[in-house]
This record gives sequence, structure tokens and C-alpha cells, in this order.
Amino acid sequence: MNKKILLLTTMIVLVVTGLFAQLPVNSNGKSPFVNVVKKVRTAVVNIRVESTIKSNVYGNNLLPDNDFFKFFRPQIPRDRKMVSMGSGFIFKRKGNEVYIVTNNHVVENADKGEITVSLADKEKYIAEVVGKDQMTDLAVIKIKVKKDEKTITANFGDSDSLEVGDWAIAIGNPFGKGLDRTVTVGVISAKGRSNLNFGNKTPIYQDYIQTDAAINPGNSGGPLLNIKGEVIGINAAITTPAGGNVGIGFAIPINIVKKVTTDLMKRGKVLRGYMGILPQELDASLSKTLGLKHIGGVLIAKVEKNSPAETAKLKKGDVILKFNDKDIENVSKFRIIVANSEIGVKLPIVILRDKKIKKLKIVLEEYPANNEVSSLSDSESSDLGIKVCSLDSDYAKQNHIKSDTGVVVCEISEDSPARNSGLDLGDVILEVNRQEVSDISDYNKIMKKVLKNKNKDGNNVLLLYVKSRLGINKFIALTF
Repeated sequence: MNKKILLLTTMIVLVVTGLFAQLPVNSNGKSPFVNVVKKVRTAVVNIRVESTIKSNVYGNNLLPDNDFFKFFRPQIPRDRKMVSMGSGFIFKRKGNEVYIVTNNHVVENADKGEITVSLADKEKYIAEVVGKDQMTDLAVIKIKVKKDEKTITANFGDSDSLEVGDWAIAIGNPFGKGLDRTVTVGVISAKGRSNLNFGNKTPIYQDYIQTDAAINPGNSGGPLLNIKGEVIGINAAITTPAGGNVGIGFAIPINIVKKVTTDLMKRGKVLRGYMGILPQELDASLSKTLGLKHIGGVLIAKVEKNSPAETAKLKKGDVILKFNDKDIENVSKFRIIVANSEIGVKLPIVILRDKKIKKLKIVLEEYPANNEVSSLSDSESSDLGIKVCSLDSDYAKQNHIKSDTGVVVCEISEDSPARNSGLDLGDVILEVNRQEVSDISDYNKIMKKVLKNKNKDGNNVLLLYVKSRLGINKFIALTF
């Protein structure tokens, strides 16, 4: 019996010894993360954005603040202070100009206020925005430092070389105050995460790195590092039922960041290729019906008129298998490949049409200004303060919005007529001024006439017939 216990004890010791031998330690018995942190930590900055936003509030404080009394008093604009906190890191320095990359959502209100950047040595500087890109949730800001200010630059790595299970080190400023440059360690949990919904301004281009390194509110914009101390991603979001870290965080791959930062510094905007289609994800049933042997590629749900896709003779129902000699896996990867492709030159495209392979050529154009492709998938009415998306859009799919006809309200501006009308995100607009809206094209035609006749009769009111997310149909009067 004693021999068995001794044998078992010996086996346990050997297993435990083997496990400890695999832990990352250097010759001094210290974690290799120590050197990584020393190398990069002071490149991480704290970003504070203090902005002033106007909102319509009731001006008579003598009356109770509820819906009944609002009809007896005028609405007046009143300033509202907003403070947002986040992280960023220095990636370039030219003389006294220091360039910092962060998330767009950290500095999106900077045009209405002021950005303060705090360095590791506690020095504070006022920053200016070099460029912002909502479609990837990235932004570049810069500060002008004193001549003797020492700064460290974080080096970009290669996110394409990552493997699930690789070490991941996150540095950032969780919860805003007092916890600057917190270091957390985990692994790469997954790659290529897409179709995630982070609210109203969810980025269109998604190819997230998932990590279990603790990421909390305030970490946004901070670097995700590999074991060499190279930046492999920018921490951008978490998914959590309670608002804190539960081991599921997302970072934007650094190879996407490289192009965006280069374009923002060069032109203040991102130059992207534009094809002019609405791509749809394929599932097993669709793949089988269309004659595909395995799930892959993207289905063309719509082709926009006068677009590069129409010129190339692409059709609704075609399946794009390859673009510019790259295999197409899914919609998310496809969008990124098209966006990063060369503009103005013939590019090869391989499609499946009527169960036959066809090879075509397409010449991409620059993605339309203001990131709007109004006749295809979304349309923005600045006079009203709303943006609507098609029922085939990512927004509608992510929010499980279904309707046979209409367009879905996917964005409402803070200080706008729509905000005060009772219209809500996710509402499906079925009619405008008693005219049926079947799709984006119908909506655009109707709105064009409405805005053309604005101020002619002095009665700028839209009568909307909508279906709410709860399935309730109702009329809404929108004064603009």
C-alpha cells in the first residue's frame, strides 16, 4: 500500500514539475511579461474628452418635470457637460509632434470640447484630432510636447501571424481614474470575430481578435501586445452581462490599424475601394441550393445602379468566390479585402452563376464621401436627424428586425427633430406622408421630394407610419 502511495506521489510531483517547467519564466526566475511591460508601458496614455452637448430640456423649473407638463412650457436648448475617458498609445513622433492612436468612440465628441492627454510622467497636453474613422472605430490624435519631453513609441507587429493560444498582454486605464496603465495577461481566444453588435455606432469593418486578458471600460484604445512587446491589436470592446470584464474582450487587428492610421495621417480620411453591392452571408441551405460544395464566398443580394459592380456585369444571385486572387470566406473578410484593394485598376473576380464558374474583371471606385451609399443600404437625412438602413443591412440582422417592407431607423442624432418626435431606434418606417415605403430606394425618392418642397407651405411636418420593435403600428408626426 505504501509503495502505491509513493508511486502516486512521485507521478504527481513529475506532472506538477512538468507543468511549472512550461510556465513562462526567464533565467532570473522572472516572468517575461516584465520586460514587455517595461518596453511599452510608458507609451500608453490616458485620454480625457470633456465636451459640451446641447439638448432640449424644459426651461420652467416651477412646473413638475413630467410628460404632462411639457405641453405647457417651451423647450429651450441647454448645455450638457459630458466627460469620456479612454486609453491610447504613442506610435509615431516627428520632432515635438507626438501621434497617438485610439478608438473613434473615445474621441468622437472632441469637436464639441477638448481632449487632454496625460503621459506616464503625469505631464498633460491638449490634443487635436488628426482624423477619425467610425467604420473601423479608430482615430489618430496628436500633441505637441516640450523639447525635453521623453516619449516611447510602441512598435506595430503582425496580426496575421497570430495563432489561437498565443500570449496576449493588455495595457490600459480601466474605469477612468487612479488605475492608469494597468497590465493584464491572457491568451488569444479566437480570431476573425465579426457580426458583433456594440450599440448604435457599431463598426462596419469587423475582424476582431478575441482575448481573455481582462479588458474593462476605460481600456478602449489601449494596446494588445504579443510576447515580443509588439502591438498586435487595439483594445476596443467587451461583451458582458454586467458591464465589467468576464474574460471576453475584443481588439482591432493591427494590420487593419496600419492602413487606417497611414490614411488618416496622410489625408485625414480613409481611402477605401467601393464595389456597390449588398453582400449576404451564406449558410448550408443556401450553399446547397446554389450548387456550392462547401460553405464559402458571399451572395450578392443587391447591385447598386451606376456602380462598379453593375459595370462589371455582376448580378443579384451571383456568389463571389474569389476577389483579387483572394479566397472569400465570409462577408466580414470580403468587406475588408474590397476596402483595402487598389482603386481604378482592373481586378479579377471569380463568381458562381447558375451553378457555373465565371471570371470577370472589375474596376473599383473610391468609397463615396461621408461613408454613405444611400441608394444601397442606408440613407441619412440630416434635416431630420435620422439614418435609416435597409431590411437586409447588418443593423437589421444584428437586431433581429424583420418586416416585408420598409426601412429601419438605425441612428438618431442627439439634438434633432427625430429625437423629440417619439421615433425610436429599430422602428420600421412603412409610410412617409401616406406614401408606402418598400425599400431604401422608395424612401430616398419620397424624402427628395419632401426636402425639395421644404418651407414652401410653411408646414414642415412629416407623417410617418411605423412599426415599433414590439410590433406595434403607429403614426408619428415629425416636425423639422
